[in-house]
Amino acid sequence: MKRKVYAVGRIKFKKAVMPLTAAAILGAGFLFGDYLIPIFEGVSVISAGLALPEGGVQLFEEKREKTEEEKASSAKGNTSSVPAAKVPESETAAEETTETLAYIPDDIAKLIEKAEKTSSSLSRDGKISEYKYGKANATDVYENIWVSNKTAEHDIDIAAELEKEVDLKIENKSDPVVLIFHTHTTEAYQTLDLGWYSNSVVTRSNSPDTNMVRVGDEIVEQLEKAGIGVIHDTTIHDTTYSGAYSRSEAKIEEYMEKYPSLQVILDIHRDAIKNPDTGVMTKPTAEINGKKAAQIMIVSGCEDGGVTGFPDWEYNLRFALNLQKECEDKYPGLVRPLFFCSRQYNMHKSHCSLLIEMGSDANTLDEAAYSGRLLGDALASLLERYVV
Repeated sequence: MKRKVYAVGRIKFKKAVMPLTAAAILGAGFLFGDYLIPIFEGVSVISAGLALPEGGVQLFEEKREKTEEEKASSAKGNTSSVPAAKVPESETAAEETTETLAYIPDDIAKLIEKAEKTSSSLSRDGKISEYKYGKANATDVYENIWVSNKTAEHDIDIAAELEKEVDLKIENKSDPVVLIFHTHTTEAYQTLDLGWYSNSVVTRSNSPDTNMVRVGDEIVEQLEKAGIGVIHDTTIHDTTYSGAYSRSEAKIEEYMEKYPSLQVILDIHRDAIKNPDTGVMTKPTAEINGKKAAQIMIVSGCEDGGVTGFPDWEYNLRFALNLQKECEDKYPGLVRPLFFCSRQYNMHKSHCSLLIEMGSDANTLDEAAYSGRLLGDALASLLERYVV
């Protein structure tokens, strides 16, 4: 059985009629050889989002000496119940699905093999510390859903939000339903899991084989396997950081005009977390089925603190909470607390539009790719509920 492929400029949209066995690696032009040198290097911040004019997410690590119990007692959590989310037909089936996803793609395995041959010549410039974010880093807790509320004016009733309808109705799931894109396309990762980093390893790349496009490919593959129509935009929007979100917004509008069926719009990034005093980089990590995965952080914004032009933000939060729950139900530990903030980040373009951080620049590409597969699988399961 054939699958239809639509050309959209430099991008291809694949309309899956049967499950695909591998994600396509899409081409992108080179700007400065293989890498784009970071503009903001060595900035004294914990999260990269604070250093960039239009970049990432504001995230301060919670004091780790606090126990989970202390954090839970101070959380604004709720106790009411909501209907349970869909789960696989059996626990065995769920385990088999996870095992299928726990592998190293051939192209990434080759990158690792190549890097291992030269790793002994690298300078050890700082430590990489693994950390699993969870309840202790949240302000709001409900069952297995954790939220870090950084807004000044809004409280969250997680249980009440989960009871409300998500504004999503999929009449034909093979039509373009999901748009995956990358405002900061050149964000990249470590290649080797060494426990330390070298400043000579640049975690910016113009190559779609190693930057955010490669992680997006993994999400796309899982959606295609589920028969869900998805567009993957591989355009490099961050040739300079200034104006990156304006450029990606123009691309979103272009796709939405051409494909009115688009409803779920996901901007896939990676974070950067570094202690300015010690130089230690943090890699958010969870072990899922015996394999390391880069923890994911779902970001949902709102009108608050001077942010305007985002009147329907509650719909985005509702969708974000449902996706958070789906990920955590299927793959416990995969997601960090949902980051609820006074930001827009182009999330006003639809009621199911989110920014998602796939690990940090201290994670490896393999860890992030694995998380991409897990996220894609969870997202596909969630979207199936809204097919009419």
